[in-house]
Amino acid sequence: MAKKYVYLFSEGNKDMRELLGGKGANLAEMTNLGLPIPQGFTVTTEACTDYYENDKVVRKEIEEEILEALKKLEKLQGKKFGDEKNPLLVSVRSGARASMPGMMDTILNLGLNDKSVEGFAKSTGNPRFAYDSYRRFIQMYSDVVMEVPKSYFEKIIDELKKEKGITYDTEMTTEDLQELVKRFKKVYEDNMDGEEFPQDVYEQLMGAVKAVFRSWDNPRAIVYRRMNDIPGSWGTAVNIQAMVFGNMGNTSGTGVAFTRNPATGEKGIYGEYLINAQGEDVVAGVRTPEPITKLETDLPECYSEFMRLAQKLEDHYKDMQDMEFTIENGKLYLKEQPMRRLKLLVI
Repeated sequence: MAKKYVYLFSEGNKDMRELLGGKGANLAEMTNLGLPIPQGFTVTTEACTDYYENDKVVRKEIEEEILEALKKLEKLQGKKFGDEKNPLLVSVRSGARASMPGMMDTILNLGLNDKSVEGFAKSTGNPRFAYDSYRRFIQMYSDVVMEVPKSYFEKIIDELKKEKGITYDTEMTTEDLQELVKRFKKVYEDNMDGEEFPQDVYEQLMGAVKAVFRSWDNPRAIVYRRMNDIPGSWGTAVNIQAMVFGNMGNTSGTGVAFTRNPATGEKGIYGEYLINAQGEDVVAGVRTPEPITKLETDLPECYSEFMRLAQKLEDHYKDMQDMEFTIENGKLYLKEQPMRRLKLLVI
């Protein structure tokens, strides 16, 4: 029987950490527990090892497995990747079996291009949100996959806000965000010797997968492995998951929290969140987050469900949970539990 390199979350479990990495194994375990997480699949650590053994090329057989898993995900989500009417968007994350600093940053909103963003705007009924998601994706993909510095894009954002006489990103109109997309693509082209930002969504996906594999062997990761006796042969897995959103308006948001005081272990929720934001906004420092306790006032049903699920996972894993959560229009999803971490999303 041929070796399997790609597993749907429903096909794994927490005991498959060596093959699926810590994040992939925990996503599979949460699926087994019946928790409502956006579905996806994991490209195994063995695929990463194969990439290096094959002169840093993803073999055709592995790429075909990835595309087959993507078709299954499309069926599960009822959306098609790259569709011009109601596109499936995904996030791409690294996930080694041991926690590793220096690995690739997460890419969100992958699957957007000049055509699918229009369909996304229509399907959500929110053009501003669609173009905000697209400009974020261009910046993340350019920085993480193609190594165009993030600061180049931040400078463009500051310039546009100054032109418009506004202070916060949230004050930008749909037209402002469309202008950002245009300028971001020009930054990409200027730094890629005239090459345009990729419009082929499958090229985007495979570019992100290869970037995760490359991050396993970047200088910082190599030094960390040497310091902690982590074999280079372990490799890292890639987790590809259907997107859910925290930047769809005033009933959406994202944040981070602990089920106990991280300093003393005392029971109680500690953390903070932002309304109308995606995950990176909380740690970026561009806005001041609210304390997590205020969520009980802002969205009491979401807060109650958040507390119940957090307790369920702490009971299951018998350990404090370090949580990230996102809120979008009142429906709660568990997104990710990297290592001993829980990611909650409310949609």
